[in-house]
Amino acid sequence: MSVSLYSGKVARKLLFLQFMTFVLISAACSFKGLAWGASALAGGLAAWLPSVMFMLFALRHQAQTPAPGRVAWSFAIGEGLKVVITIFLLIVALGVFKAEFIPLGLTYLAVLVVQIVAPAVINSYRT
Repeated sequence: MSVSLYSGKVARKLLFLQFMTFVLISAACSFKGLAWGASALAGGLAAWLPSVMFMLFALRHQAQTPAPGRVAWSFAIGEGLKVVITIFLLIVALGVFKAEFIPLGLTYLAVLVVQIVAPAVINSYRT
């Protein structure tokens, strides 16, 4: 998610939509069982928390006026950290907590789809 391309207000809306997506899916999966609800919650957090960290990182560096070459490095470092944190969270969820794969994967993918689709929807209502 290239949050730096959006204003902070749009990025917060996007993160809120992602949050609500995985909370609702987790609640729906909880009807199947507590393990499914917790697994869905873990999948959503594995997609959402790195996005929050990236947004904080991008907005912190956006306030300054860095040299032109540093913008690309800042973005690359932020995306690299996001990937590492995502992999770590998925390993912890699947390996340590023995999460169910189906709800974890479903919620993770749903949050990623919202991350791709929501900016277009948000921008269509802005104009």
